[in-house]
Amino acid sequence: MVIKGRILSLDVGIKRVGIARSDVLQTIATPVGAFETNKVFQYLKNLFLSEPFEKIVVGWPVNLKGETGHATEMVEKFIKKLKKELPGVEIVTLDERFTSHLAQQSIAASGVSRKRRQEKGLVDAVAAAILLQDYLDRN
Repeated sequence: MVIKGRILSLDVGIKRVGIARSDVLQTIATPVGAFETNKVFQYLKNLFLSEPFEKIVVGWPVNLKGETGHATEMVEKFIKKLKKELPGVEIVTLDERFTSHLAQQSIAASGVSRKRRQEKGLVDAVAAAILLQDYLDRN
């Protein structure tokens, strides 16, 4: 059993950033929560001070044809700030198409109440976990 640093994933949105993290074996992704986009950097700094993370996987928004757009520009700006706030941390992007839709399906299938399913932050955190699990399964 090889213990590694955890991997963090971010599902970046205009209002919120969904966050998930891996276990130390880098096999399972778990949702952490969702944080206001303008406040997430302080949370991430504190998180990185409390435990080691090997890298951050950031969802890369592209349309169905694989083309970039306005959301991609927003994520590019977010990544630039992330590199400034957490220098030296490896950042990887991964196509995030369908993660929010899969998150909604997963939440509904889990038996979560209708009221709880409407919480946007829950969808963002689960989408980050789906993104991270996809990354872990590929590597």
